[in-house]
Amino acid sequence: MNESRPGVTSAVLTHSQAADYLDVMVKKVPNLTVVGIAGPGDPFANPVETMATLVEVRRRHPRMLLCLATNGLAVGPHIENLAALQVSHVTLTVNAVDPAIGARIYAWIRDGHRPMRGVEAATLLLERQLEAIRRLKAAGLTVKINSIVIPGINDQHIEQIAREMASLGVDIMNCMAFLPVAGAEFEAIPPPDTALVAGTRLRAGRHLPQMTHCARCRADAVGLIHEPMTKERLETLAAFARPATDLAQRPFVAVASLEGMLVNQHLGEAARVLIFRQDASTPSGCKFAEVRRMPEPGAGPARWSALADLLHDCRALLVSAAGPQPKRTLEERGIHVVEMEGMIEEGLAAVFSDTSLPASLARRFTACGTGCKGTGTGCG
Repeated sequence: MNESRPGVTSAVLTHSQAADYLDVMVKKVPNLTVVGIAGPGDPFANPVETMATLVEVRRRHPRMLLCLATNGLAVGPHIENLAALQVSHVTLTVNAVDPAIGARIYAWIRDGHRPMRGVEAATLLLERQLEAIRRLKAAGLTVKINSIVIPGINDQHIEQIAREMASLGVDIMNCMAFLPVAGAEFEAIPPPDTALVAGTRLRAGRHLPQMTHCARCRADAVGLIHEPMTKERLETLAAFARPATDLAQRPFVAVASLEGMLVNQHLGEAARVLIFRQDASTPSGCKFAEVRRMPEPGAGPARWSALADLLHDCRALLVSAAGPQPKRTLEERGIHVVEMEGMIEEGLAAVFSDTSLPASLARRFTACGTGCKGTGTGCG
């Protein structure tokens, strides 16, 4: 995120945020006719979010062309649903049809929770890819193959890939020039020159039509191929990733407390949070609603994303202290993190009335960990 190079994005959106963003961009870019999910990463590493996005886009924009790009490892269980959603194009990245060559390209794969390496990994990946292509074609989808031309690794193997893909009924192929990245395994391999790419396409073209107009772009690209992402579009994208909190739809406030009277727990050591709602009929102006168990520790940043999901209907979280990672994650999801020490009722009164926290409730140390009396289970 926040880099200007191919394959990156300025924001990560939920499926509903993505659909809202699309609604706006369709108005700003009238010739927008295709929506694609490409990566980096693979759409079927988190298939629930991918399919939810496609469903929502199809519901709101029935005539929009839908496409996605995948390595093919985990697309199989979703092919029938892709066809039902009328996804028209699926791109598979196939860099080898010989497992011995594939083993030189792929460091590892994970099939469910099972990590695999070497020829075993490359063999399983290839089997999944070939089966996916057969089923996608049988379902009537257009299939495009991307093959990365890596000098000294698979550049002399691309024609064999094209021949194999043609036998499966693949529609078109895109031979893409390898782009070295500093710090990666292949950083010392130079990119193929123009002559090598042209010769590779010529040989592969004996078997499959070649796509030659493809250009590297950001993952959040909008518009025509030659158009860069404008500042306005990047700002629009970022705005949808951090939508304003709709307080009417977030009636609750969460509290980290040991005994239910004081805000006196660090976020990292809380096993559960107390949920309160506003209630004018009570003397305090608020009422206890329920208890929610915190996500289990040990999942790293994913724990705080899970917490944001858990508190989706809360406008704020009252806590004695929280680290920068959970604060950032929750704030980006519209959940205000209020660090304080004192009576729960006083903190709730400030939040529900949308007023500043009284100075007497401000926590008494300046950074999480300074003067910390926690258990060491980790607020960050």
